[in-house]
Amino acid sequence: MPARELQEQLNTLREQLEQNPPLNEEERANLHDLMAQIEAELQLETATNNPNLADGVNLAAERFEVEHPGLAGTLRNIIQTLGGMGI
Repeated sequence: MPARELQEQLNTLREQLEQNPPLNEEERANLHDLMAQIEAELQLETATNNPNLADGVNLAAERFEVEHPGLAGTLRNIIQTLGGMGI
């Protein structure tokens, strides 16, 4: 169940990025890298403890909190789901 929820949250984040929020190329690339890392974890279907992944998502959420609260909220949901999965 958490894997499906995480996939839905990734889809939401992907949709938000397709709406072309005013992000620079570095910010956009960082989000795509995080999404790829999360999707790799889903492909493995293991709940390995990867604090770097959760830390990276948390840092991104903090960066976008002021200027892009919608993205930050989605990232925070992803953090909670990752935590529920033991990642």
